[in-house]
Amino acid sequence: MGQNTFKAIVRNGNTKEVLKGATATIPYLKITVKADTNGVILISNIPNGKFEIEISYVGYGKSEKVYTFPRQRPESIIEIALEPSSGELTEVNIQTTRTNQNLRDIPTRIEALPLEELDEKSTMRPGDIKMLLGEATGIHVQQTSAVSGAASFRIQGLDSRYTQLLQDGMPLYSGFSGSLSLLQISPLDLKQVEFIKGSASTLYGGGAIAGLVNLISKTPQSAPELTFLLNGTNAKGADASGYYSRKWGHVGTTIFGSYNYNNAYDPSNIGLSAIPLTKRFTIKPKVFFYLDEKNSGWFGVNTSYENRYGGDMQVIAGKTDDIHQYFERNKTFRFSTQLSFTHKFDEESSINFKNSVGYFDRQLGKPGFNFKGKELSSFSEFNYVRNGERTNWVAGTNLITDHFTASPPQNNLDQNLTTIGAFIQNTYKIADWFSMESGLRLDKNSPASNKPSNGLFILPRVNALFKLDNHFTSRIGGGLGYKMPTLFNDQSEQDGYQNIKPLNMGNIKAEQSYGANGDLNYRSSIGSEAFITINQLFFYTKVNKPLMVQNSELINAPGHLITKGAETNIKLVMDELIFYLGYTYTDTKQHFNGQSNTQPLTPRNRVSLDVTYEIEKSFRFGAESFYTSHQLLNNGTIGQSYITFGLLAQKMWKRFDLFINAENLTDRRQTRWNSIYTGSITNPNFEDIYAPLDGVVINAGIRIKLFN
Repeated sequence: MGQNTFKAIVRNGNTKEVLKGATATIPYLKITVKADTNGVILISNIPNGKFEIEISYVGYGKSEKVYTFPRQRPESIIEIALEPSSGELTEVNIQTTRTNQNLRDIPTRIEALPLEELDEKSTMRPGDIKMLLGEATGIHVQQTSAVSGAASFRIQGLDSRYTQLLQDGMPLYSGFSGSLSLLQISPLDLKQVEFIKGSASTLYGGGAIAGLVNLISKTPQSAPELTFLLNGTNAKGADASGYYSRKWGHVGTTIFGSYNYNNAYDPSNIGLSAIPLTKRFTIKPKVFFYLDEKNSGWFGVNTSYENRYGGDMQVIAGKTDDIHQYFERNKTFRFSTQLSFTHKFDEESSINFKNSVGYFDRQLGKPGFNFKGKELSSFSEFNYVRNGERTNWVAGTNLITDHFTASPPQNNLDQNLTTIGAFIQNTYKIADWFSMESGLRLDKNSPASNKPSNGLFILPRVNALFKLDNHFTSRIGGGLGYKMPTLFNDQSEQDGYQNIKPLNMGNIKAEQSYGANGDLNYRSSIGSEAFITINQLFFYTKVNKPLMVQNSELINAPGHLITKGAETNIKLVMDELIFYLGYTYTDTKQHFNGQSNTQPLTPRNRVSLDVTYEIEKSFRFGAESFYTSHQLLNNGTIGQSYITFGLLAQKMWKRFDLFINAENLTDRRQTRWNSIYTGSITNPNFEDIYAPLDGVVINAGIRIKLFN
């Protein structure tokens, strides 16, 4: 029999880089060889006939193809492209920078949670995104109410007011309407979540000093999708949600709806709700239109109503008496519209228009106290984008309005703010190994005091990307930011706006900041069996004259706030087994009146460990653990450090999935270590909440996929 030779070069199907160490197998002949350092595979002594050859590389899909020997052109080299299958390797296009570039080509450091990871998170906590954000390095979820579950999130040790929460690039959840947003957003209709840590004010204006989180919604495809998710918990909770999408020629639609319920839950038997009685309805329809190859857009509506009732368990049950009287009731109604339209001039350039209008009505009730507020906000932006071979431009202008009205007796808390901004950003690929991104923004705020620093801001930003070789990349950058004075912050939320005084714009200034960060990223295969990525980030931000509450009045602190630290992320992929280790070190200090003090409620060390075994579209099992170090509390004491542990199991079929998830199996609860309030249960004075209150929570459910 004749002897033949098979010669091929194996590449990444997206980046075209060679995959040295790729494996080629001819099962029938029991022959296995590996690619050399140039990605070349050479198999000799192949007899005449037809043989299947499998080409594989860790983190990539297999190539399985039958070849006939002798070949017609035996001297030619076959090009084989393998498509990445691991979340660390797949091509991720980023929308937050508006240029729709690939993640690996953007000089700004951006992290993205793709659909595969959101699919897992949506079964762990289907009703909100609190867990989704809280498990990310550098982000800390801070509970702001002991009995109603309200929470905010902090990036790199900075208060929540320094972070913007966006949906599809539009700030829908800010100011008064942002206070409960973490608990009112479901992940089922999201396809990607993007994080920028560090100042993002050049593109997004005030409020992005610490960074931003952009929630990217799913869009309709030609194949219909209809998904229902039903979930129940041992903490007396239940969730039911559904998502439908379809595209027909020039029209498409997505519809998301959900009902979330939780009965009042007190696992510590202290007579107060760790989880409040909650009822929430949400409906989000969207219509997409594709007029022709150059014109497209969409229009959406977001409506939700929630009644959240926490406090004394007897009061919630309707058994009020002389002793049992305390409660916190939050009634909220959220309605917003979103519009996006894009016109393409050619393959490289386009103009885009975005608009959102939001209405938020909240009633906060406590014994003897009622706070009612309505917020009407709007966002409009017009931008021009040009994506060249080596140069990208983004230029635009936007208008942001925010009108807040408080009901009596807090009628002096009304706020009005209008911001007109213009920005320009350039990304220039100077060489294959080096890219530069620079931007400039000019914002004018009104009304403002007669102090120029309160109304007019010039915000530059510079970032650089270094592709050192096939394994190492590095990003470094920094910029300026600002935040206009507002009543809405973590301290005001914790106090329930009970004693807060109106803003005196003549006596306070806007908060201004500058920050920088740099990282080093390493990606490589370990033999042919594993793939590893390591990212090390260092960050620094200084906020001058931050606002603080003193005697129920907002004032500029006499000094500055500095946060600095590091984040470490390590991911190891071994076929179906994935290991993840994350570590965050945060050192946030208040430098006021010449003295330096640690900022309260900011853990210095956080560690996360996650191990997942997954057979694609068949089975998933995961175990995770989190360590949170001790924290300084506002009363000068030190909060306990703690470790939580969780497990997830999910079985997938073509039309449905079954899942069960357990959180906090170590049953870490703040009520185990000390009381969460002082005084009497009739009129409790709550301590800082720094650890879980709900204990072990197990949820289980089913996801039904009628079309997908």
